[in-house]
Amino acid sequence: MAIETTRWDIADFLVDDSAIAAYLDAVFADGDMDEMRDALAHVARAKGMSDLAQAAGITRGGLYKALGENGNPSFATVAALLNAMGVRLSVAPKVA
Repeated sequence: MAIETTRWDIADFLVDDSAIAAYLDAVFADGDMDEMRDALAHVARAKGMSDLAQAAGITRGGLYKALGENGNPSFATVAALLNAMGVRLSVAPKVA
């Protein structure tokens, strides 16, 4: 009997602002820049790239470029994206 598998996509589980905030918080806590960019891309797909780009005030192409494999979004772009995603950035002391 063959095992049947399905493709798993984190974007399918990012259905509301609470889930998005928890996901980004967990990824951002690690501090790996590539993982942060990838997490923003996952949320962008969940929200809809075109809608998010428009809400953030950037072009759809610019969003794909910023969040692509070789992307390096500016802080202004990240701030605009977080706002458009319905979350905010906060800072807390680092636990040793």
